[in-house]
Amino acid sequence: MTPALARRLGTGDAVVIGLGSMIGAGVFAAFPPAARAAGSWLLLGLLFAAVVAYCNAVSSAQLAAAYPVSGGTYVYGRERLGDGWGFAAGWSFVIGKTASCAAMALTFASYAITGPWWAQRLLAVAAVLALTALNYRGVRKTAVVTRLLVAGTLTALAVAVGAILLGDPLSVHWQGPPTSVYGVLQAAGLLFFAFAGYARIATMGEEVRDPARTIPRAIPIALFVTVAVYFVVGGTVLVALGPTGLAETTAPLAVAAGAVGPVVRVGAVVGSLGALLALIAGVGRTSLAMARNGDLPRWLSAVHGRFQVPHRAEIALAAVVCTLVMTVDLRGVIGFSSFGVLIYYAIANASAYTQPAADRRWPRVLNVLGLIGCVVLAVALPPLSIAVGSAVLAIGLGARYLVRR
Repeated sequence: MTPALARRLGTGDAVVIGLGSMIGAGVFAAFPPAARAAGSWLLLGLLFAAVVAYCNAVSSAQLAAAYPVSGGTYVYGRERLGDGWGFAAGWSFVIGKTASCAAMALTFASYAITGPWWAQRLLAVAAVLALTALNYRGVRKTAVVTRLLVAGTLTALAVAVGAILLGDPLSVHWQGPPTSVYGVLQAAGLLFFAFAGYARIATMGEEVRDPARTIPRAIPIALFVTVAVYFVVGGTVLVALGPTGLAETTAPLAVAAGAVGPVVRVGAVVGSLGALLALIAGVGRTSLAMARNGDLPRWLSAVHGRFQVPHRAEIALAAVVCTLVMTVDLRGVIGFSSFGVLIYYAIANASAYTQPAADRRWPRVLNVLGLIGCVVLAVALPPLSIAVGSAVLAIGLGARYLVRR
């Protein structure tokens, strides 16, 4: 029998892990590409992304209460729709979030030092190894450190927003890039990248105490806090820089904050580390669940006897992420990551729709709206992101079919 993980997380711990996944580097990096797509209608795109995220969140919470084990939608898809759907969800999550791990590591290094590229990449590798070692020591330590990182990120954001609102108004030109319905939807798809972290709570369902009560509470709380933070930050930088200025900068908060820009840099470093820490934990748990069922090599299903974590899965993930960090520039993977996560949540909504009345906590219409929203946002992403995401998904499904044969 495969050993189980230890249930050590309470509601507060679960909320913090969700916040650490969502209030990370995305708040420092996601607004410029979204502004290029939506222009002055950026906040409408953010609202649409938040509505879809809410529908996905209640579906995930309802499913996690019924299936409180590691793996998230990989498990839910298998149980409610069939093995193939579960694999599609798990594969999309693992591939997209592995790329996001590398992107977060590179984002951390680019804010932490201004040295040559090789120095930044070595620092990124060091961050991956250090946080993997921390995760290896147990989920409680992960939750404690994530709590500190989230507090640091929120403090930096508060200082930056305060400086912008209290400082001299910037002279901006409000005329931004051309806006269209497609542009707003594309912006929503890109901004959805920032809201996808609540999946980390569900993927760690095997380590939550009283999951039937804790997970349905923790996921909406983490999402609502994150939505509030993103609307405040997004609205502030949009007013301060204007649509064109926001679209053209790579560090909108630092530019708009002026004299307290170094505080923003520190916040980006802390936020990147928090997101990376939570990503490693979430991908490791989904890999564990897939390995238990033979959809990934079974040796990845090992659970450490003392620390009760999927140590082989996390070590393998660290090796892959370090290789990507040293060989490929992944700071532009927001669209690719969003595509994988939207496929993941589309399957989650379809799975939740099939649940019987005894397991339902929210009306089915939210599952339908979430499924439609995920499909619409996925189709509205940049064509290259759709092409690469579809190719990677097809490769995974094809490889699984050949192995099963």
